[in-house]
Amino acid sequence: MKLPFPHWLAPLPLAALMVLGLAQRVHAQVTVDGAWARATVPNQSATGAFMRLTAHKDVVLTGASSPVADIVEVHEMWMDKGIMRMRPADRVPLKAGQTIELKSGGLHVMMMDLKKQIKAGERVPLTLAFTAADGSVSTVEVNATAAFAPPTR
Repeated sequence: MKLPFPHWLAPLPLAALMVLGLAQRVHAQVTVDGAWARATVPNQSATGAFMRLTAHKDVVLTGASSPVADIVEVHEMWMDKGIMRMRPADRVPLKAGQTIELKSGGLHVMMMDLKKQIKAGERVPLTLAFTAADGSVSTVEVNATAAFAPPTR
């Protein structure tokens, strides 16, 4: 039987389907909802980003990055005898089916050494890194909307 296209093109549709299947598997590990970043005033050097993360399989949030800041870390914040404390949270485990909220006053993404002012209404690109139990690493691209207050649900 003669193919209606050159024989060397025959494996390409299968390869494309395999790549798409892998991409869906990797990106389906975590869903991000309600992402926003706190807008800044001129010369402000740091801000936070907040969102809800829902894991579809057991993963660990291991880091974040953004082109708008030199330093991006996942932080945890708490009150200790009336004093606000904050430190990097290097690993945030998420169980399959679990939703955690990154919010002001708790876990959040901290962006420091900002390269520019973050103005209300702008999109703030973030990349979140996750590690699965098998050691595979995946990323989720997020576009947080800058605002001075959280969006209403």
